Amino acid sequence: MNAITRFDGSPGFKPWLMLALLGTLVAGCGGGGDGGRDPILGGPGGAALAPTVIAVTPLNGATAVAINSPMITATFSEPVRAIGSGSSFTVTCAAPCINPVGTVTLDSAGRIATFNLAAGTGLTPLTQYTATVTGATSIATGLSMASPYVWRFTTGVAPDLTRPRVISTQPATTIPGPTPGVASNTAITATFSEDMAPATISATSFTLTCSAPCVAPIGVVSYSVGSRTAAFAPPAPLALGTTYTARITMAATDIAGNALAGNQAPLPGPSDYVWTFTTAAAVIPPANVSVLSTSPAAGAPNVCPNASISAAFEVPSGTRMDPLSITSSTFTVVGPGAVPVAALTITLDATTGRIATFQPNAALTLGGLYTATIKGGATGVKDLALPANAMLVDYTWSFTVAAAPCAIPPVLGTARTFGVFGGSAGMTNQGLLTIINGDIGTTAVSTAVTGFHDAGPGCIYTETPLNAGLVNGLIYTAPPSPTPLCPTEGTAATLAVAMQARADALVLYNDLVARPPGLDPGAGNLANLVLAPGTYTAAAGSFMIQGGDLTLDAQGDPNATWVFQMATSLTVGGPGAAFPRSIILINGAQPKNVYWQVGSAATINAAGGGTFVGTVIAQAGAAVSTDGNVTPVIVNGRLLSLGASVTLVNTIINVPGP
Repeated sequence: MNAITRFDGSPGFKPWLMLALLGTLVAGCGGGGDGGRDPILGGPGGAALAPTVIAVTPLNGATAVAINSPMITATFSEPVRAIGSGSSFTVTCAAPCINPVGTVTLDSAGRIATFNLAAGTGLTPLTQYTATVTGATSIATGLSMASPYVWRFTTGVAPDLTRPRVISTQPATTIPGPTPGVASNTAITATFSEDMAPATISATSFTLTCSAPCVAPIGVVSYSVGSRTAAFAPPAPLALGTTYTARITMAATDIAGNALAGNQAPLPGPSDYVWTFTTAAAVIPPANVSVLSTSPAAGAPNVCPNASISAAFEVPSGTRMDPLSITSSTFTVVGPGAVPVAALTITLDATTGRIATFQPNAALTLGGLYTATIKGGATGVKDLALPANAMLVDYTWSFTVAAAPCAIPPVLGTARTFGVFGGSAGMTNQGLLTIINGDIGTTAVSTAVTGFHDAGPGCIYTETPLNAGLVNGLIYTAPPSPTPLCPTEGTAATLAVAMQARADALVLYNDLVARPPGLDPGAGNLANLVLAPGTYTAAAGSFMIQGGDLTLDAQGDPNATWVFQMATSLTVGGPGAAFPRSIILINGAQPKNVYWQVGSAATINAAGGGTFVGTVIAQAGAAVSTDGNVTPVIVNGRLLSLGASVTLVNTIINVPGP
């Protein structure tokens, strides 16, 4: 007893070490590197599982895919053998298009296959491509895919020249840093603004260092395609009370080959992304993860047949879930007759890393009863703590699909890449702090765009020493070119893109108008409300957010959608000009799923400051802040005008991902 007491209470006792030892014992009983498969029966519960594709880039059904995207990727549910000799990864297109030629590679973990277009080649503009993965074979079981995996995407007319950026990190990035009080037994993660080339995310491009006598750890680096997240997992907990420097170098590129635009040089130039943190004096105590909520909810009736299935996790460690543990083996769905549902994708959300979403490959059966299961135990889902915390037991819930189809989610088409669209009248920027992380455009001539520049050589649109805004994308207008040094913009081709984007935005506007009206819970003022997903209609014609912030609660559903309909105007901020207001997202709500249909014009935070969320599609333009305001307004969404111009003053716009 004394020996046990000394062991439990010793100052040198490390709970994580005990868990690691227990994990080793469990591994000896079938829970180790073989994925938890019984050495005789071959799989959890006695049934071996064939590998499946759980995430792809470009996404299935994606439009406006850059023609210089030389990499198409497929992520498998488990490590597979090299593609070839019985398996294949092809990309094809219909004549007169010529099928692209390339090579197929696997990442070091054997989970991400990449079709690399031959050097110097690209995709044909405005063309639908079909990607097919066939026969991939599990390293662990020798089983091959049960059936081919097929997805399609359509190219746009322009190359991708936008550099990827880091949009969030764990531990968080603070300026000047270091971020204090970080748990020593956790992985380090970074989430990107766009799909990255998996081969460029490695132990060479993602490092963690510290000053002597501390020894820099050599960790395992992984990349999750679906959540655009890179993770650095140290081999053991970090030293307590020590400052570390995390670095992602500009060797990391997106799938078009654009180098990272980090935080070590002025944008839009390439540079490393660096952040620092100091570990706390204690480790995170072990605590099991659990399912916090699901969508659809347990027992839900009348679920849309095109719905995705998601689970939000409670993660006591404060870390993200391990994306490599969210697979077709750990997140399963069965339908009528206990028939397994094939997944199009199974991913973690990029914002919190705690919401897993199963997107069925086909619509669910009308009126059918479905059961979803999140696997617990040693071979189930885990967080990114060191060692990882798992769920104790499986979590299972059921729901019933509606007897009739539901409304189709809003579709932006080619307008989805635009942060600002100035209708047929153009757009103006005032100030030096405006940054558009996306494209901008108008069907007007290039001279109707003032105060902007992009990464193209000489692509400057009437800037002055006091009015210069950066576009981390492309600018699409009618001819002429903005300057003689920028012959690729202000052309017939860029006008064609702008016209198609406006046409697609108009289609969506009409779709939003035609949707059945909803409630007006604040009698026109949305301030201080917490709104569930749904459609909200301004009874008197206009909406405002004045006197407080608006909160949108997704209730654990990452696909939760809000549509705000108004016959006239949208006004955010106030009362008066001195009070900026914000929109707050909770429980998995995402900017890409918020839509504002504005019959006239939108005015957002005339005093400057605040954060607006969602896609505005307005008939008569939009204005953000007021000339002379220095505090930037952040827009996590889009400002799309069908007719009149858009005016920005020191505005940062982040176009949501797909």
